[in-house]
Amino acid sequence: MSAAGARVEGLRVDELSTDGPSTDGLSAGGLRVSGLTVRIGGRILVNDVSFAAPAGAVTALVGPNGAGKSTLLRALVGAQSRVRGEVRVDGVVLGDLSRRERARIVAFVEQEAHTDLALSVRDTVALGRIPHDSLWRAPDAHSEALVDDALESLGIANLAERHIGTLSGGERQRVFVAQALAQQPSMLLLDEPTNHLDVAAQLHLLELLAHLAATGLTVVTALHDLSHAAAYSQHLVALRDGRMIAEGASDDVLTPEFVEGLYGVRAARTRNPITGRAGFAFGPGGV
Repeated sequence: MSAAGARVEGLRVDELSTDGPSTDGLSAGGLRVSGLTVRIGGRILVNDVSFAAPAGAVTALVGPNGAGKSTLLRALVGAQSRVRGEVRVDGVVLGDLSRRERARIVAFVEQEAHTDLALSVRDTVALGRIPHDSLWRAPDAHSEALVDDALESLGIANLAERHIGTLSGGERQRVFVAQALAQQPSMLLLDEPTNHLDVAAQLHLLELLAHLAATGLTVVTALHDLSHAAAYSQHLVALRDGRMIAEGASDDVLTPEFVEGLYGVRAARTRNPITGRAGFAFGPGGV
């Protein structure tokens, strides 16, 4: 068991603490967050959060509604101003970069991604190439191929000529994930990416994220479904009330005792009889 796992197993949520980013078993690359604090309107929404998310793995952000997951993700990408703290990706301080330079490193898919532009699906995905392509020249063959690959990866090549405004919520979600892939980032951030997706599309996306992480990408995603977190993430960061209360290997952190303390429900770890992946069953009346 990792040191992070030893910190959390069998403890009540209010007993958990962290002394900074865990480095057990992590590569030199990936995401490093130090002392990140976000204050909006006099209220602190993210409070002195420090953690590490390894390259080549899926890191799940979990926690109850209002824990600060969305605010944290927006702060990491620079879409949310922060009071203090440092964010590094593969050793590069993101705060030192221009927006265009950051966009070459980090892609972010919001929970309710949308666009006001009257574009086709293909043109929407092609916007992901803006950080890399010249603003004054048409996209080259390389960029065109990356857009094609992104459309295929999300299973939406058949929608390429559709106007994005005619799509369902789940179809639009896949379009914006494809746009992020076309961006070719070193780190992919996603806020509840399975929202609006049917079961088949959820599984397709989660398997895709696992595949992308296996190629060396740093993937950080907020997930409400703890069975998805248990099945598809290798690393986990848990938040409550804007504070990080646990970090470590997903199998070490996601114990029934921890889940019960965090969410106030009864919990039991399960095993999917079809895939063999870990999961959770829940019942009312937690601790």
